[in-house]
Amino acid sequence: MAVHWKLVVDCADPIRLASFWAEALGYVVEDHSVLIDHLLGVGAIGADDHTTVDGRKAWRHAAGVRHPDDPFDPANGVGLGRRLLFQAVPEPKRGKNRLHIDVHVGPEERDREVKRLTGLGATVLGVVQEPGTHHVTMADPEGNEFDVQ
Repeated sequence: MAVHWKLVVDCADPIRLASFWAEALGYVVEDHSVLIDHLLGVGAIGADDHTTVDGRKAWRHAAGVRHPDDPFDPANGVGLGRRLLFQAVPEPKRGKNRLHIDVHVGPEERDREVKRLTGLGATVLGVVQEPGTHHVTMADPEGNEFDVQ
């Protein structure tokens, strides 16, 4: 039986990374405001637990992005399909990622996509040309590596 999953990325600024990855992948930032309003209403969370982003309440400690065509739970805004969750942690990133995202745009769009992602705050780490692959290794605004193929 196949299981549901999400990729969780530890980071310093989940709102910033969610915004970057939503733009990078054409995903949407999850809207958790209904859940936050509910939890505020029953006293389960306080004002320090959330902030406002684009006129909506958002968690300070976590932000998710989801594929725009996938279903989501309207009661909490959580995506039920392809999803990335960015979670605040106190320690900084150390070393190379053991898991990374490959962005597939094709060889004819690779250079244009690298330029677009650089404009969003990514940096180019290197170009890899080996038998069977040609891709650009980049880092998101917090230094998490990913490849553009």
